[in-house]
Amino acid sequence: MNTQDRIYMAEAIQLANKGLYTTEPNPRVGCVIVKDGKIVGRGWHEKAGEAHAEVNALNDAGGDAEGATAYVTLEPCSHFGKTPPCAKALIDAKIKRVVAAMQDPNPLVAGSGFDMLREAGIDVESGLLKSEAEALNPGFVKRMQTGLPLVRVKLGMSVDGRTAMASGESQWITAGPARQDVQRLRARSSAIITGSGTLNSDNPSLTVRAGELGLDNAEEVAKRQPLRVVVDSEGDITSEAKLLQLSGKTVIAMASNKGIDDELGNSDQISFKSFSGESGRVDLKLLLSWLAAQGCNEVLVEAGATLAGAFVAQQLVDELWIYMAPKLMGSKARPLLGLPLDRMSQHIPMTHIDSRVIGDDIRLIYRLEPEL
Repeated sequence: MNTQDRIYMAEAIQLANKGLYTTEPNPRVGCVIVKDGKIVGRGWHEKAGEAHAEVNALNDAGGDAEGATAYVTLEPCSHFGKTPPCAKALIDAKIKRVVAAMQDPNPLVAGSGFDMLREAGIDVESGLLKSEAEALNPGFVKRMQTGLPLVRVKLGMSVDGRTAMASGESQWITAGPARQDVQRLRARSSAIITGSGTLNSDNPSLTVRAGELGLDNAEEVAKRQPLRVVVDSEGDITSEAKLLQLSGKTVIAMASNKGIDDELGNSDQISFKSFSGESGRVDLKLLLSWLAAQGCNEVLVEAGATLAGAFVAQQLVDELWIYMAPKLMGSKARPLLGLPLDRMSQHIPMTHIDSRVIGDDIRLIYRLEPEL
């Protein structure tokens, strides 16, 4: 593979990124078709249930696809799902060569797409810009490899590391631009987890709001609302919670079925699931496994110090997204995470991924090493 191959694959990756908010639970995939040194077809997977990237690119190329090279960010699928196999579509279009960035981690594919292409006489190469392609779909890759979703914990804090006043008051620590960034983080997430304590004190909606996204396709993006999950070990949630009145699905994760407010009931919007842990509280890893089984790739935790700290302490977090506001809230205010550590040797190491200024606030992203 040469420099031109890299250029075409880079464009395929840019195309794949257009599906950042809309392909869930499918991976984000882009495809470029090149013939005689000229791009004749472009496509990306735009929405789950609709045509995949390869088919869109082939439709764009038309008859020019015959004898061409297809650059695709993920191995073409070889099985029938909601759409026919993309590998077969490439074969039928008489593509001569396929360059893929990475093998599909889905066990239903995992090399069989490449095998199908080779058996049809198509030259296949893989591994070009692999790390960039993996970065498009970190949650999908992790779910396929481990049976768990990628977990991000979002926290807003003051410069002195406080997330709420002693009274529980926390709105608003950060300014509008940072909150818009959080809206986009929600939009790319499959599910949002909060705790009953946060629900009762802040009464959040946990929705993606089109008017706050700042995207050209905001209305389309907001049509897919993340699954809302409330961790409620003690049965504290009441029917007054705002998110229970909204359209879209809410799951209340219980340690048992005791203490449920009879007024809540079960409905198309609200369901109760028991994830009983040995401590008498919700088993968070069991909850994450269940979410992965529902097709959740990226899960966002927006919770108070206790629940967020529990996810970190149990080594279930992949990334911390911290929005730091230029404020001091004082020593009586609540800490960032509930982590009862006593010695320096107990510290939790992190790797810095990104820092950027968003309005008056600073966004910090750190990677943790979850226990699988």
